Amino acid sequence: MGQIKVVVVDDSLLMQRVLCDILQSDKQIVVVGTARDGEEALIKVASLKPDVVTMDIEMPKMNGLTAVRRIMESQPTPVVMISALTQREAMLTLKALEFGAVDYVPKPSGQISLNMESVRQELLSKIKTAAFANVSSAKATVQEDIRAPTQIGDHIISIAASTGGPPAVTKVLTALPADTPPILIVQHMPKGITKLFAEGLNERCKFTVKEAQEGDRVQERLALIAPGGFHMVVTKEHKIHLTTDAPVNYVRPAADVMMLSMAEVYGAKNVGVVLTGMGSDGARGIKAIKEKGGFTIAQDQKTSVVYGMPNVAYQTGCVNVVAPLDQIPKQIIKACNSTVQISA
Repeated sequence: MGQIKVVVVDDSLLMQRVLCDILQSDKQIVVVGTARDGEEALIKVASLKPDVVTMDIEMPKMNGLTAVRRIMESQPTPVVMISALTQREAMLTLKALEFGAVDYVPKPSGQISLNMESVRQELLSKIKTAAFANVSSAKATVQEDIRAPTQIGDHIISIAASTGGPPAVTKVLTALPADTPPILIVQHMPKGITKLFAEGLNERCKFTVKEAQEGDRVQERLALIAPGGFHMVVTKEHKIHLTTDAPVNYVRPAADVMMLSMAEVYGAKNVGVVLTGMGSDGARGIKAIKEKGGFTIAQDQKTSVVYGMPNVAYQTGCVNVVAPLDQIPKQIIKACNSTVQISA
């Protein structure tokens, strides 16, 4: 690929200019067009065929959420959402990710020309990653429910995900039975978003899903999502401990931190899962789980939006099963109890 061609969509001309200046400060990126609303964005995407689109949420005529859905239906193109962290925009951004947007960059508060500079590196990095994203994976097959087993086994499940992760995590969790073993999840997200993500999952899953809090007890029928900005570990007392220790793999929360603690506490009872994402987070954790006798699963390349984390995990030689996204729930339950019969 030569230069990454980007279309910038924002109803603010000032924000358009700021975004264009930041993007074109990198020689690998060129802005080929701009749009002030979703309707104009659809026309520009169809005519200019960009590699990536940056998309605002709140716009006249057609908002960013509708635009993402229409783009994915007509001409699938990697979209990076640029949204404020108000509760409304955060909820709409999560919906846009469900519709197929690859990633998001939060708009910090403050003066536009200054606040976007604080996320310059994050924006450039995510644009470059999005350019190679597999947006066709957003059309994964409809998830089937798994028959609830009579005995699930004494296990614990850990899930790591990053870019493309919210819809992938949703597909996995909503397919699992009500009497699932404890589940701990690291999805790379900023503060505020993880709580909304957990609340949305709780409405759709057969078991309880919540953002983890200090001292939460790890137990069956409960999935805990690491809060943005905090590492999540499990203590020997089977409780959650949150820390603000330095980022690991450039992120906090980090899946490796969570999985390493789980390997120590639960040993062979662990089922570790690495889903779509950029980088290498989860690989050390998968290796530790495998070395303690646990079972490990990685998402395959075809269904991963970004085949970074699952690939690095696989390269450790410690992955038991590589599976497409729609088969991962079955693999999790099989790992928890090999005697359980799962519907075809």
